[in-house]
Amino acid sequence: MGSRGLRLVLACCLLLAFACGPALGRVPRGPQELQEQEGTREPPLDHAERDEENHEKYSPRQGEEAPASRCFRCCDPGSPVYQAIPMPQINITILKGEKGDRGDRGLQGKYGKTGSVGARGHVGPKGQKGSMGAPGDRCKNHYAAFSVGRKKPLHSNDYYQTVIFDTEFVNLYGHFNMFTGKFYCYVPGIYFFSLNVHTWNQKETYLHIMKNGEEVVILYAQVSDRSIMQSQSLMLELRDQDEVWVRLFKGERENAIFSDEFDTYITFSGYLVKHAAEP
Repeated sequence: MGSRGLRLVLACCLLLAFACGPALGRVPRGPQELQEQEGTREPPLDHAERDEENHEKYSPRQGEEAPASRCFRCCDPGSPVYQAIPMPQINITILKGEKGDRGDRGLQGKYGKTGSVGARGHVGPKGQKGSMGAPGDRCKNHYAAFSVGRKKPLHSNDYYQTVIFDTEFVNLYGHFNMFTGKFYCYVPGIYFFSLNVHTWNQKETYLHIMKNGEEVVILYAQVSDRSIMQSQSLMLELRDQDEVWVRLFKGERENAIFSDEFDTYITFSGYLVKHAAEP
């Protein structure tokens, strides 16, 4: 072997010595030595005692300043308070670009709820006088009236008789028919009617004012030695085409009304009081 081989052998021996030296230096101990070692070992600490020990170990002593590079916990008493570093402010106007084009109009939103009625406003100023309007329609007045008389006497028969009048005092618009002796209603409303007769002495007077074939009121006078004037009046509400007339009762008893050619003793009159369309 040469010198080079010897060097390699020496190097290997040195490596083995360094590697196996600690393990060979550990000598097994006896039972008595192990018991002494266990007796000198301190008992394990709980969590609270460990924290207190660490706090005393790492907390700075009284009169000493904590090193600047040391770390602190937030729960440690006497931990230094550091000032907050302000955030840097950025001027946005420097980064603002040019104004863009106007966008398209959006869709119409939903209608909101109806609000409550507001308070009444103040009375405004009086306006100017307006111009004169167009003339209105002519006022429409409704009239109806008649007044007729009889100059001849009339005696009863075996049947009812309609009193026919021969003298016309007023017959507005011809609503009273002189041939039939009846008034025909062409203007509906409320009417006033009046009947006047002269009785005949020693005879009975018995008449009715009729409306559409029904007896409405009676004019009656008993037998007397003297002849007298008798009258009857009433108001009736008439409709269109209603009929009103005077009827002499039939001759079950001697019944008559007196008159002569020189004077008019028998009259029948009527006129409209209120039109049906008026309020």
